[in-house]
Amino acid sequence: MELHAGTFEPGDFAWQGLTLTSAAAEQIRQLTQREPGILGLRLGVKKSGCAGFGYVLDTVSEPQADDLLYQRDGARLYVSTQAMPFIDGTEVDYVHEGLNQVFKFHNPKAQNECGCGESFGVQAE
Repeated sequence: MELHAGTFEPGDFAWQGLTLTSAAAEQIRQLTQREPGILGLRLGVKKSGCAGFGYVLDTVSEPQADDLLYQRDGARLYVSTQAMPFIDGTEVDYVHEGLNQVFKFHNPKAQNECGCGESFGVQAE
């Protein structure tokens, strides 16, 4: 029996997707209205912190070819298919914590988070 190592492309998967709370949608809309030419935000991940990965938010003036688009009430959140294995199913919220206002990510794939809440790890499936 001959075994072959296969390859896959993240775009070949059916994703559960991401959801935006109304507070997150409102904040994204406010950010895009302040800067002409900004279409929305892009959510990604990068290797970071003590738990493995961190969330990255950037403004989007031009979508990437592999971006998936999630929308709510006119707010646009772009996500690269490369990030989806780490954040699929995540709810994006915008909350007030004391004097701070921050985006929060409720990620069902996060198996552990660091003490400061800035990074997360995922378990291989």
